[in-house]
Amino acid sequence: MAKCKSVLKKKNDRESLNADICDHVVFSLSKDIENATERDMGRALALSLRDRLVERMLETRDRYRETKAKRMYYFSIEYLLGRCLGNSLCNMEMLSECEDMFKDLGFDLDEVRESERDPALGNGGLGRLAACFLDSLATLDMPGCGYGIHYEYGLFRQSIQDGYQKELADYWMADGMPLEIIRPDQAVLIPLYGRVENSILPNGEYLPMWLDWEDIVGVPYDIPIVGYGGKTVNYLRLFAARASQNFDMEIFNSGDYIRAVQRKIESEMVSKVLYPSESVSFGKELRLVQEYFLVACGLRDITRRFSAQNKNFEEFSDYVAIQLNDTHPALTVVELMRFLVDEKRIEWGRAWKITQATCAYTNHTLLPEALECWSVDLLEKVLPRHLQLIYEINSRFLDGIKKKYSEDIEKIRRMSLIEEGGKKEVRMANLAVIGSHSVNGVSELHSELVKRRLFPDFYEMNPEKFNNKTNGVTPRRWLLKSNRPLAKLLTDCAGDKWITDLSELKKIEKYATDSEFRDKFVAAKRENKIILSNFIRSTLDIDVSPDSLFDIHAKRIHEYKRQLLNVLHIIHMYLEMVDHGREPLCARTFIFAGKAAPGYWEAKQIIKLIHSVGGVINKDKRVKGLIKVAFTPDYRVSLAEKIIPACDLSEQISTAGTEASGTGNMKFAINGALTIGTLDGANIEMREEVGEDNFYLFGLRQDEVENLLTTRSYHPREIYESSAEVREVLDALYSNRFSPKDPGLFNWIVDKLLADNEQYLHLADFAEYIEVQKTVGLEYSDPVLWNKKAILNTARMGKFSTDRTMREYAEDIWNIKALKNLE
Repeated sequence: MAKCKSVLKKKNDRESLNADICDHVVFSLSKDIENATERDMGRALALSLRDRLVERMLETRDRYRETKAKRMYYFSIEYLLGRCLGNSLCNMEMLSECEDMFKDLGFDLDEVRESERDPALGNGGLGRLAACFLDSLATLDMPGCGYGIHYEYGLFRQSIQDGYQKELADYWMADGMPLEIIRPDQAVLIPLYGRVENSILPNGEYLPMWLDWEDIVGVPYDIPIVGYGGKTVNYLRLFAARASQNFDMEIFNSGDYIRAVQRKIESEMVSKVLYPSESVSFGKELRLVQEYFLVACGLRDITRRFSAQNKNFEEFSDYVAIQLNDTHPALTVVELMRFLVDEKRIEWGRAWKITQATCAYTNHTLLPEALECWSVDLLEKVLPRHLQLIYEINSRFLDGIKKKYSEDIEKIRRMSLIEEGGKKEVRMANLAVIGSHSVNGVSELHSELVKRRLFPDFYEMNPEKFNNKTNGVTPRRWLLKSNRPLAKLLTDCAGDKWITDLSELKKIEKYATDSEFRDKFVAAKRENKIILSNFIRSTLDIDVSPDSLFDIHAKRIHEYKRQLLNVLHIIHMYLEMVDHGREPLCARTFIFAGKAAPGYWEAKQIIKLIHSVGGVINKDKRVKGLIKVAFTPDYRVSLAEKIIPACDLSEQISTAGTEASGTGNMKFAINGALTIGTLDGANIEMREEVGEDNFYLFGLRQDEVENLLTTRSYHPREIYESSAEVREVLDALYSNRFSPKDPGLFNWIVDKLLADNEQYLHLADFAEYIEVQKTVGLEYSDPVLWNKKAILNTARMGKFSTDRTMREYAEDIWNIKALKNLE
């Protein structure tokens, strides 16, 4: 076997890689090299890279097995990976070599990489954070992998038609994904529906039997995740739903072919799309089935692997840690209990201790609508045995808290897993909290609000469970790969250790006032702005100047993220110029990007507003090009890699107390953008790190927001009546100035902004936002001052690497250790 390994060992030198690419063009793609297209070369390169990754993945697996290492398994409903080819080449330190080699072959590697589709496996920050975590785990040589769903269409591809978002199917797998490895031999069978028959054994033991269930097959696909340096390759295992072959054959043999085909279609719907609409009952049911499918597939895979090396499930939590990424995988708690109690016959109390010691829960949101609840009726239909277990978990839990809080009926009601009322529901966040040994938020403010606002009763009972793990981003993708001009400058001046230790960027602080370094820093930024300008021109037919201030708001479209506040400022600037003759202090290009949930009408209308305002301003010759508005559609990782390095001003303007952390804010700042933002999420910690003078702060604080809302003392109409600026902007919206062909289109916005129950307090923060934006314009007009601040932002963002975040999780929650390849 050792001889076989030495024969298979793939080298990373140019000659070996070139030979492998040519072989794959011929033997994998049935082409000759002279007729190979850019797409062919991209696939051949990916297959050649996969050969190398698989070898290292197998070595990594053997390393973990031989040491019987405890492993962490990350359960997430979404992963926003971005294109994998370039990122893997970057982490293998092969990117520059491949560029030169492809140039000699007559190809541009950048063009070749453009043929790769972004995997449509995620939506926003939740999925992108998961991807950054996996990158850091591998870079830190830590034993861990991710579990998710192999969506066929993902969320959707965003198209803009007449300013409106249109959702199109995103069949990202049309050309396949050469880096992934299908594992049909490790498929798992997942039961659903059916009934529970309660029986008693002769010894008096209760034995519930889950019977007459339907089954779905989960087929795993592995995507290699290589750490920087190429020593450790973990993987992301994604399960695709397939119909059970046995069930299909039974129906086929009975002659009911149409029913068999229908069954196959229904089974495979489970992994078709991310976040099916819950506006209809079928969508809700599919969503629940998806979440259980993820959990059940993952746990069956983990327990199979554990059984191969360990026989005693009493020791399960000594070797296995499971991190629940928000509430979507909360059923892990119940499924693990079902496995331990029903299949391994472990006594309830001991099984519960094992489950709690295994599971940990990360909360990602304070928004009530994002805290999932499932109706008891639906759970009884889809997962009848699990509902029984939920009732038993709740009964034992409530027995415990009744002893402590017997007089406080309201507290007991709040802590129950079951929401009593007109329609009984199971609170998945409560389940995740009581079934885990650790509950963490993702920024210091968010973690405090999790304890004080979201789960105060649970925190009072078990304060030791609660902790903070501030998010981060991987510097490999978000600086080294996506901003190569700046990365080269940083390496030239500070060495290359920053790639795996972002705090090393502190070394460039001393260059903040160095004119030669500053000129190179500005040149790197301008190079990126030219790339983005050309992209906007080619895709939107809008000419934007790279010398203008690029003011960028790129994130999911949601009212709490306040893209609307940004638009109100744009309207104010426009009116100041065309109605009052006051030109802005500098030319400014406002760039938006982000998707709205298909069923979120208000968010989709905000997208229409951005286009309508931009359409008027961009065509108005009186503006003289000093204000431009562009919305770049279909925001995704590969587009973010163009947008973020080009940014001058990063908009992080959510209402204080609504954003859990944010990671876009970190990506922008690392790349030398200054932030305008509220004291919300990780903005607070970023401001502390980069310095108050290097962060444009505005807006109410979280306690002020909470006070206004709880006392119902927010009266925006009073602001409208007392502020000429507010009145002018809202009146312009109401007057159809930006919707002449569709009168009244935006009246709802004005009505909502003036309502006392407008929970995101747009008008409360408007005046200060406008004033701080004037400061931004003034300081951008002073290049020396502006670029000093930009350099200091990059230099002081060392805290916000997911390498630091992963070390904290590993030490404080998972108890896993790095296992380096010492070769």
